[in-house]
Amino acid sequence: MQVEKFSYDNRIVKLFLIATITWGLIGMLVGLFASLELVWPELNATSWLSFGRIRPLHTNAVIFAFVGNGIFAGVYYSLQRLLKARMYSDLLSNINFWGWQLIIVAAVITLPMGYTSGKEYAELEWPIDIAITLMWLVWGINMFGTILKRRVKHMYVAIWFYIATFVTVAVLHLVNSVELPVSFMKSYSWYAGVQDALVQWWYGHNAVAFFLTTPYLGLMYYFVPKAANRPVYSYRLSIIHFWSLIFIYIWAGPHHLLYSSLPDWAQSLGIVFSIMLLFPSWGGMLNGLLTLRGVWDKVRDDAVLKFMVVAITCYGMATFEGPLLSLKNVNWIAHFTDWIVAHVHVGGLGWNGMLTFGMAYYLVPKLWRTNLYSKALANAHFWIATLGIVLWTIPMYFAGFMQSLMWKQFTPSGDVLQYDFIETVAFLRPYFMLRSLGGLLFITGVCIMVYNLWKTARMGDFLANEEAEAPALVNPRKGNKGEHWHSWIERRPMKFLLFALVAILIGGAIEIVPTLMVGSNIPKISSVQPYTPLELEGRDIYIREGCYNCHSQWVRPFRDEEARYGEYSKAGEFVYDHPFQWGSKRTGPDLHRSGKGNAMHKGEAWHYVHMLSPENRSEGSIMPAYVWLKEPLDISHTADKINAMRTLGVPYAEGYEDQAVADLKAQAQVIYEAIIEQDPDIMTARPDMELIALIAYLERLGSDINKQNPVEELLEENLTIEIETADTSSVEMGDTTNISE
Repeated sequence: MQVEKFSYDNRIVKLFLIATITWGLIGMLVGLFASLELVWPELNATSWLSFGRIRPLHTNAVIFAFVGNGIFAGVYYSLQRLLKARMYSDLLSNINFWGWQLIIVAAVITLPMGYTSGKEYAELEWPIDIAITLMWLVWGINMFGTILKRRVKHMYVAIWFYIATFVTVAVLHLVNSVELPVSFMKSYSWYAGVQDALVQWWYGHNAVAFFLTTPYLGLMYYFVPKAANRPVYSYRLSIIHFWSLIFIYIWAGPHHLLYSSLPDWAQSLGIVFSIMLLFPSWGGMLNGLLTLRGVWDKVRDDAVLKFMVVAITCYGMATFEGPLLSLKNVNWIAHFTDWIVAHVHVGGLGWNGMLTFGMAYYLVPKLWRTNLYSKALANAHFWIATLGIVLWTIPMYFAGFMQSLMWKQFTPSGDVLQYDFIETVAFLRPYFMLRSLGGLLFITGVCIMVYNLWKTARMGDFLANEEAEAPALVNPRKGNKGEHWHSWIERRPMKFLLFALVAILIGGAIEIVPTLMVGSNIPKISSVQPYTPLELEGRDIYIREGCYNCHSQWVRPFRDEEARYGEYSKAGEFVYDHPFQWGSKRTGPDLHRSGKGNAMHKGEAWHYVHMLSPENRSEGSIMPAYVWLKEPLDISHTADKINAMRTLGVPYAEGYEDQAVADLKAQAQVIYEAIIEQDPDIMTARPDMELIALIAYLERLGSDINKQNPVEELLEENLTIEIETADTSSVEMGDTTNISE
């Protein structure tokens, strides 16, 4: 048998490992700062440091920079050794590394500047989305090129999860990122309202599934057996775990939208498959933990295995809680609260963080051909990080549960809510402080790890090209007598890719296609009209400032929510929302009924003072003071935005873009005069301020289902072909006779 000599590329693993630790530390520090802003709002010192802008920076840095680089580091190391082959192309490896880092740098620059698409976990604007697509394709080509030139007949289970990650993330990213550019760093989602919500949370949930979970399961299947020097517990359980997980996971996204305007059938599908998801998830957890049977004494002494055991345990906890939260009677309590934040961080800190740390402690001594500098420091890191996770999550679980009960509590008479929303915010502040302390401990552990690994590398000698040899692979598709039936697909990587693609497309297609294609799924409301140009600009400012990170726009059909906010939200109210803005967290109150004619309506002057000095109107508020909104409104792209919205199906009349700026200025003048009339002491207002546009948007929210909105009377004859006025007469498009009124 011919033996071939080759070498493993360790340099690319080293680069991704350094990037993982560097970006992880940065992303966690940003998260710590954001958490402190909820305790001390004065930390929102500038626009680019405000909570609404840096919270997406934190999530993107942790998901795509920390975990993303961790995926690449682990895959580039394990794939070569599992396939007995060097990566297909060193050039593609380097393009993958440097391209990914440039994407992260672009996110670090653009998100604090307010360039965002306004969709959670997919905030990066369209040029960066294109770059992500290209870099993902580069990684996929490099991975499959390596698989095709392998010297091992069968693909090990870890590679199955790498393949599923590549194909599914590609589909998720492409579908969710369909958007219409307006300018270099501004676009609108192709989908609107309910449809956009379904696509976004199909993406959002499965980004957690196929970016934060499946690749890390692949890493678990490689590094846990390697660190324990034991074979994986069950090959058959691996097969069941893999195929059932990728098939079921893709259906679960709608459980983020329970009690919403999403059609009931889609919500029900999300619930059913979320419950089913418990079984493959726990099958994988048990497969990982049972791999360590017989070596628990080693676990007590080996920091690498300790990190991995806690990681797998946190994976089991998070995947138990996910199905639990998908039950309507639990979701009724938990949704929009800090309970969800705690749930997410059990996965992020526990599963992804601890497994990454274990992998780093395993790899650095291997790559630098030495022993770990200090086992004592590694063990100290383990206990500090574990304590940090406990101190982070337990206060948030308690806070979230109490938060929901306070929202829902009525007085003994049963006719009035007992707590104002601001009282629930004040209740949370001590728990926010405990969370920040937990985060500080976790970051302290990372700093200890950085020092330990740096000293380890200094002691050793890095091997960039590791020599290896293996027999040449002959007849890779030919099976062996008596082998397991699943071996057939393991020998055929392209067919494996196709089968995985079909498995994940079935659920996505069944849930998304009917909602996009069948108009009856989204009942229309005749009184709902497009946004005026000023409101559209104000909405873009709302998105730019990340207001959706703290405020929802989705009143659920519960007695307490209708008592607090007003009539529950209807699907037809969101048909012109590109993107939707339902939100996922209520650090502040819901805003969907903040417009005229609603219980939440405050008035133009109230909004003006509140945005510039929140405590002046809401004592104890933790909202930033948006003093930078005094800047002049940029209207250079207003006409382009009207054109883009028309392309997306919003019924602006042909040629309306030529009238849009004039109408914008006229409505701004009306709002400015209303502010001065309501509060003559306000001396700083100007009609051309960004804040005026934001107020216009807030004053519009949820008002279309009421009688005619007085502010809208000014312009709406220019926005639709025919509008029923109060006296049932019709106004033709283009009639601006009464614009001064």
